[in-house]
Amino acid sequence: MKNKIKIISSMFIFGSIGIFVKNINLPSIEIAFLRALIGSLFLLCAGFMMKHKLSIKLIKENILILTLSGVALGLNWILLFQAYKYTTVSNSTLSYYFAPIFVIMLAPVILKEKLTLIKILCVIVAMSGLFLIVSVGGDNITDSSNHLLGITYGLCAAVLYASIILMNKFIKDLSGFESTLIQLAIATLVLLPIIIYRGNIHVSKISSVAWIFILIVGVLHTGISYLMYFSSIQELKGQSIAILSYIDPISAVILASIFLGETITLIKIIGGVLILGSTFLSEILETKSMHSPVEL
Repeated sequence: MKNKIKIISSMFIFGSIGIFVKNINLPSIEIAFLRALIGSLFLLCAGFMMKHKLSIKLIKENILILTLSGVALGLNWILLFQAYKYTTVSNSTLSYYFAPIFVIMLAPVILKEKLTLIKILCVIVAMSGLFLIVSVGGDNITDSSNHLLGITYGLCAAVLYASIILMNKFIKDLSGFESTLIQLAIATLVLLPIIIYRGNIHVSKISSVAWIFILIVGVLHTGISYLMYFSSIQELKGQSIAILSYIDPISAVILASIFLGETITLIKIIGGVLILGSTFLSEILETKSMHSPVEL
């Protein structure tokens, strides 16, 4: 029960990130960089306090995959945060949860897995749900092109998230904690030169409220939530993890409605059910092999 409480808590935390990112008046790349930097430093300190030794040998053996997935992770966050800027948190989240569908579509090519009829139906149902979400439009978004752009950013983030899921299947012998820490560190290192080149971060101009939200995203949504997530999945069955992980998008939609005033229409509910239902089924089918290693 303790482990279930931890993973449920981490899912609620993941689900609330859109509310905080929406209120950070910085470019998406800078938010992603600060999240990766603060999150990796937090996990590094936590690992040190828990006397968790990193396996340098195993890290070296997996460095190529860790580097590629770290780059994908940083870019993934940038695109997701861009989605928040152009459309609603609920639409961004539902688009982002297309990732398992992309895994289904890419797995036959990358992992040589068989594309079954059930998986094909999952793709069709999810696309039907996406069509309904797109047709509804966004709350407080007068420009429909911005709304569509936001959903496109969310889908692109989902493609990168799917690539992270697939790449992590090739990581050998590293724990979830170790692989996530290294990927966060690599994401930080990859984004740093871009930040320096842009020269846009002016620490003195970031408001105290924005700093509070940045720290919450870095420490709570990344460091603490990842610690709870990885310490709990070691003791839970894959199917339980898959079921509980859907607290994330559901809570994101509900919290966005409460704190950001986003309306939940019947069509959006139906679209969300179709997307989440199909992706849930696809993840249940995948739990025998491996659950996705990195959440939001």
